This record gives sequence, C-alpha cells and structure tokens, in this order.
Amino acid sequence: MSDSQPIGLAASGPPETVLTSEDPAFLEALARALRTADGERRQAVGEVVAAWPRVSLGWAVLGDTAPTTIDAYAAFRVGYHRGLDQLRGSGWRGSGYVRWQHEGNRGFLRCLAGLERAAGLIGEHDEQDRCALFLRQLDPSWPPADFGGT
Repeated sequence: MSDSQPIGLAASGPPETVLTSEDPAFLEALARALRTADGERRQAVGEVVAAWPRVSLGWAVLGDTAPTTIDAYAAFRVGYHRGLDQLRGSGWRGSGYVRWQHEGNRGFLRCLAGLERAAGLIGEHDEQDRCALFLRQLDPSWPPADFGGT
C-alpha cells in the first residue's frame, strides 16, 4: 500500500488566484509618467518603478517603453519574477488559474506576454514557447480580446 495521499480537485476545476489591484497612488504616478514627453517618458516610468519595484505593472510599462529589445526582455523578466512573488504570497502554489479578467493579475500577465514576445525577438525560442504555454495554462482563453498586446 502506498503512503501517498489522493489529490483532491474541486468540482469547479483548478484553483484561481486573484492578485489585489495596484495602489491608487502608484496608478496616478504611472499615469503622470506616461503623460510626459516622448523623450522623457522612459525616465519618468523608471522613476515610478524605482518607487514601487514590487509592482509588475510598472515593469510591464517599462518593458513597453524600452529603447531596445534586450532592455524590454530584462524589464519583462523582472516583472514576471516580481509577479511570481506576488502570486506565491497570495496562496498560488504553482498551478491554477491567473486570469486576465481580474485587474490585479494584468501586470503579471503583461510581463509574461512581453517576455514571450521579447524572447522570440532575441531568438530564445524555447523560452518563447514556455511563456506561451504558461499563459494558456494560467488563462485558457488567452489572449483576451481587450489585451491589446504589449
């Protein structure tokens, strides 16, 4: 007889993790940064990210405003790892849904999608494939109609 215990799944399927929405002060600071002139926008976004380094959405926007693909890759990777930290802190144990429909999940998912795209652009196709699969495991309806890309 085995010592292992049966794995119980809820009838509704895998568990779902929902991250809390970002601090309104962060969102306002980010909105101000995005309203700055093109030549100053990246610096302004970087200052917001420096003030709130644990917020994946900031890293996603930093990746979106990156001057080079490798800068974007780096920003998206940091945001992805910050998001994993947030997910674990919210009870996620490496499986289950993290859906786009929840506002608080979007920064993490944007970083993962940005990492997928940037990995492809630098020829890291195995990473691109892993990210694509992970996105669809986290949210089977990926990409959502209102995603708009990164």
